[in-house]
Amino acid sequence: MAGTAAPGAGKSRVHAVSFAEAPAALAAVRRLRAEGFEVHDVHTPFPVHGLDEALGLRPSRLGRMTFAGGVLGAAAAFGFQVWTHAVDWPLVIGGKTPLALPAQVPVSFELTVLFAALFTVFGLLARRRLFPRIDGRPADQPHPRVTDDRFVVLVVERDAGFAPARFGELVTALGAVERAESWRAL
Repeated sequence: MAGTAAPGAGKSRVHAVSFAEAPAALAAVRRLRAEGFEVHDVHTPFPVHGLDEALGLRPSRLGRMTFAGGVLGAAAAFGFQVWTHAVDWPLVIGGKTPLALPAQVPVSFELTVLFAALFTVFGLLARRRLFPRIDGRPADQPHPRVTDDRFVVLVVERDAGFAPARFGELVTALGAVERAESWRAL
């Protein structure tokens, strides 16, 4: 397993438990959390419905970034058009006022969508730290087949209260395909 290193400052022992099917991994997350184990993360090849709730994650704040980008885009488009049509180059065309709202809707709509999309993408990249690595190393995956057909649940052992025997029995009862341990900085 990648990320194997000697124990040291800031590192925790992580148990990577892999499952062959999504329902088994989802049931394992629910059961492990109910038994008091700390599930740090779950790596899946595709989104699994209900996994966010099973992990106890809060709703995403990405929608707020999208809304902020949309508002900024609409304000920028409308403001630029008002400045252009009413202040910088006021023209009366067809007897209409320079601030005719119907003429400004298409450009404002397009910039609203553009800014909302850009804020969403860059907000996601920044929040999840998904920018390219400078050192050229590939991303650290808990299992080589996690992008293909494995569902890997990462359980953290932080203190002496972790019961390895009970954990091993529970993982076996849950139908784990494979189990590995390593030290990782979390």
